[in-house]
Amino acid sequence: MKDTPISHEVVQRHIQDSKIRNIGQATIREIKRLINGIETETGEKFIRMEMGVPGLPATAIGVQAEIEALQRGVAAVYPDIEGAPVLKQESARFAKLFLDIDVEPANCIPTVGSMQGGFAAFLTFSKIDRNKDTTLFIDPGFPVHHQQHKVLGQKFETFDVYDYRGDKLRDKLISYFEKGNIHSVLYSNPNNPSWICFTEHELQIIGELSNQYGVIIIEDLAYFAMDFRKDYSKPGLPPYQPTVAKYTDNYVLLISSSKAFSYAGQRIGMMIVSNKLFNTRSADLLRFYSTDIVGRALIYGTVYALSAGTAHSTQYALAAMLKAVNDGTLDFVEAVREYGAKAKIMKKMFTDNGFTIVYDQDEGVPIADGFYFTFAYPGFDGEALLEELLYYGISAIALSITGSQRKEGIRACVSLVKREQFPALEMRLRAFNENQKSSEVAR
Repeated sequence: MKDTPISHEVVQRHIQDSKIRNIGQATIREIKRLINGIETETGEKFIRMEMGVPGLPATAIGVQAEIEALQRGVAAVYPDIEGAPVLKQESARFAKLFLDIDVEPANCIPTVGSMQGGFAAFLTFSKIDRNKDTTLFIDPGFPVHHQQHKVLGQKFETFDVYDYRGDKLRDKLISYFEKGNIHSVLYSNPNNPSWICFTEHELQIIGELSNQYGVIIIEDLAYFAMDFRKDYSKPGLPPYQPTVAKYTDNYVLLISSSKAFSYAGQRIGMMIVSNKLFNTRSADLLRFYSTDIVGRALIYGTVYALSAGTAHSTQYALAAMLKAVNDGTLDFVEAVREYGAKAKIMKKMFTDNGFTIVYDQDEGVPIADGFYFTFAYPGFDGEALLEELLYYGISAIALSITGSQRKEGIRACVSLVKREQFPALEMRLRAFNENQKSSEVAR
C-alpha cells in the first residue's frame, strides 16, 4: 500500500459509513460531509476544493445596510413580493451600467439566491406553451439545476458544449430547437464548473436562434465580471459584461450576490426579465395562473407560492451594494481578483505534477484564471481520481455530475484554499504524482 498523507483505513471507513454508493457520483454536500468527518478524526486539514462558496469577507456596505434595515424594524413587516423599490431601481441601473441593456425596474425581481430564480423560471416557463415542456441545458453546469428538474418532474435535455464551440454551436442548438419542445435554455457565463466563457460570436448565435425559434434564454451570471481577461468593473464604460441580452429580447438574467459581493449566507439574488418577455401574454398560462402575462405569473404565481417574497433586510443590503457599485464608489471586481490570482498558481502546481487542464480554451484562446478550473490525470477517470485524491487530503467533485461528457475530469474551486496551504497542496500533488509513476514502473 502506498504511503499517503491521509490514512487509507480512515478514508475507506468513512466512505463506507457515509453510505455513498459511488464517491464520484456523490453530491457536493455529501462530499463536504465526508471530508468533515475525516478531518475531525485525523486532525489533518484537507485542501478543500469541493464547495463553490466565497472565500472572502462579505461586502461591508451590505452588512451595514442590513443592520440599519433591521434596526428600522423591517423584520416585523412582510416584504412586497415584487421586491423593495430601491432594490428594483438599483438593479435596473446596474443592468444599464454594467451590461449596457435597458430594463424596467418592475422587471427586476429579488429571489432567495439566484438558484430560486432558476427554479421559478423553470416552473413558469414550462407552462407558457403546452407544446413546449422541456428545458435544454448547455452543460457542463451547476448540478442542482438538474436536480431541480428531477424534483419538479420536469423534462430536460443536455449536451456538453466542449465539442460545439464557435460555429458548431449553431447546428447543435438547431438540432434541439427544431423539435419544437424546448421552452428555455440555461447556461452559466462564466461557466460553473469549467470556467469557459462564451464569446460574443457564440452569444450572438444563441440570441439569433432564440428569436428564430421562440426559445427563452436563462443566462446565469453568478460569476458576474469574473472573466479577468478584461476589466468589466467601470460603471457605464465599455467593455461590458458579455450577455445574450444584446442579441435577443427573450431572456432572463440571474444575478447573484454570493460571489460578486461574498454575500452567500443571506441568500439574495435578482431575476432580470426582458421588457418583452415580462409583458408577453399566453393563454396557456391560464391553465395554472390567474393571469396570462408572463411577468405577473412569475411574481404573483410562482414566487408567491415558493416563498412569498425574499427576506426584507437582505434586499436593503443588496440595494446598498448595487448603489455603491453603480455610483462608482465600490469596485466589486477588485476584491474577487484574488480568485484568479490563486487559480493561476494552483493550475501550475497541478500541471507541474502530471495533471492536465480539461476545459482549457474559448474558441482557441486560453480560458481565464478564475473561481474554478478543471483537471485530469492520465490513466484515471474522474470518479476514480476523486476518490484517490482523498488519500492525499485533496477534495473536489467529479465533472460527471455536472453534465460534462469529459468523464476524466474533476472540478476544483479555488475560493477556500488559502495561500498558506499552497506548500501543502504542492507537496501532496508531488506525492500523488510520484506514487503513480512508481506504480507504473512496478507494472
